[in-house]
Amino acid sequence: MISTFRELGTNVERRETLIGLASSQMLVQLSSMPIAMTIPSVARDFDVEVSKAAWMVIIRLLMLGSTVFLAARLGEKYGHARVYFAGIIVLSIASVLAATSFDFNQLILWSGLVGVGGALITANSNAILAMVFDEKERGRAFSVPVVSARLGSLIGLVLFGIFLQFLNWRFVFLTSLPIGLLAVKYSYPLLKHHSAQITEAARNISINYIGAILMVVTLGTFILSGLHLHGGEETFTSADAISYHVPMHLLFLALLGLFIVVQYRTDDPFVDFRYFKHKYFSTALYTNATFHLSMLAVVTLIPIVVENGLGKAPIFVTLVLLPNQLLGLFLPTFAGWWYDRYNPRWLRPAAMMGIALGFLLVGAFASEVRWWGIPLLLLPTYIGSNLFNTANNAVVMNTLPESRTFASGMLETTRQMGHTLGTTISATILGLALPFAIELLPVPEAQLAYRDAFRFSALAVVLIIVSGSFVAAFQRTSTERQPRRAVAPQGSGDD
Repeated sequence: MISTFRELGTNVERRETLIGLASSQMLVQLSSMPIAMTIPSVARDFDVEVSKAAWMVIIRLLMLGSTVFLAARLGEKYGHARVYFAGIIVLSIASVLAATSFDFNQLILWSGLVGVGGALITANSNAILAMVFDEKERGRAFSVPVVSARLGSLIGLVLFGIFLQFLNWRFVFLTSLPIGLLAVKYSYPLLKHHSAQITEAARNISINYIGAILMVVTLGTFILSGLHLHGGEETFTSADAISYHVPMHLLFLALLGLFIVVQYRTDDPFVDFRYFKHKYFSTALYTNATFHLSMLAVVTLIPIVVENGLGKAPIFVTLVLLPNQLLGLFLPTFAGWWYDRYNPRWLRPAAMMGIALGFLLVGAFASEVRWWGIPLLLLPTYIGSNLFNTANNAVVMNTLPESRTFASGMLETTRQMGHTLGTTISATILGLALPFAIELLPVPEAQLAYRDAFRFSALAVVLIIVSGSFVAAFQRTSTERQPRRAVAPQGSGDD
């Protein structure tokens, strides 16, 4: 990453952009996934059930996933750098307030605000990067915040574990304060660099807030439909689960249909569907969604097969997933360099096939190996995932140069929706494959049943990933091979 920074940081604006985006991505990462480690401690402190304490994580993901496109549109009107910088402040302050919460309801409120701050940051980061670096540099440029996010995950896993063991869960939330202050310091220069981009045309942009609210509600319903917010076991097949998930899925489909009809019939749509006619842009979004689906499938399924299928303690899950985080410290940088220099058409399809191969291997042989064999079987998945991300981010931003706002917003929206689908699909198939009343089976038989069910779920994920690889194989990866379109300045509107 250091060599990439030297190559791209040829002037002050470029250097400050890379440092600012890296610091903010670390902040977002520290405030999201590793926070799940605090759930048991929070439950004990506020004397609530673990399922209720999990809402502090659910509300973050819900607000982040449902508001991210709105955050991108706000950046289009008021300036991407301004909205991005506001997100850093909102997230940092909300994290401190969450750490000082006196009751559980306060914690939920401030955790939701953390999600909003994360949406303001991530929705505008891609657009800022695309304004500073051209299409031949974006693979390497995207690798800097991606590696920084992985570093944030590693720091969170180690540091948060120490805080929870020897101090208090509140120190975990307070970690966002020093990181947030650093992000404010290093991102403040971006306001100066991008202030000239706020044109009169940008100020005159109209945002259809009715459409925005409808989209937020629709995406929020979709996210909630995949979560186990019902009584009984966390499955999709019990009576309690069916009575919750089926109505929620139907409600989502109804809201989605309503949203599409409203957008087509309004003269000022919140989401301009005309951009989806750019087939290379749309297909890149599809591969983005399938990629993030696979990543959440790993996070969902691997703990189940390690703990329930092999009978190991949770610490072994961390050891199985750790190689992926370590590879994420250098492989994204290599992938970005390779993409920028050679623009290989096979890079993303091959990376997706690697992800599929790892899933196929672990699904087929998880019953035949010890726990330490799981990360070896998953090695193609770990390598593929770290090669794919930076290149595909660059492809999405390169294939719609006329609207960085739309590209950035949809890149993050499909990321979050892929996460939801990955959890829902993998857990649903696993639940359907498990025998009824598995808790009554002897431990060896139950473990075997979990491993067999994991095999079916992994196969379904493989098929979806292969479809993403197939789509990527027939997609151009650079606008150089397409008729060149003029790039609209920030805030000048669409087309």
